[in-house]
Amino acid sequence: MTIRISAAESQVMEALWRGKPLSPNEIIAAVGPSNGWQAGTVRTLITRLLNKKAIAGRKEKTGYLYRPLITRADYVQDESKGFLDRLFKGEVAPLVAHLAEHRQLTAKDLRKLKKLISELEDDND
Repeated sequence: MTIRISAAESQVMEALWRGKPLSPNEIIAAVGPSNGWQAGTVRTLITRLLNKKAIAGRKEKTGYLYRPLITRADYVQDESKGFLDRLFKGEVAPLVAHLAEHRQLTAKDLRKLKKLISELEDDND
């Protein structure tokens, strides 16, 4: 089951993926100022993520603490697949061609791509 997370909600998720469970005030401090959001905005994002079952809250002596229910790796995989499907009909080669045409690939990028292709070829043998 894919959970659709908005760009704003992903900011809250990134804060939670960094480690320990966070209180609402810790989440607000982590994402509010850098995005120009007031506390109410961040609390709304937390509520949305709770409703989507992307995060869970637990009552502690000091208040609620929130933790992610989905991993960052699963989120990135779902988002990448959706992006690839929407823009490149699920094909990787046109994506790489697009990036090569519209963004300067460094020598390091090319080495990594060559290594990845070699590893994929080895896996398919």
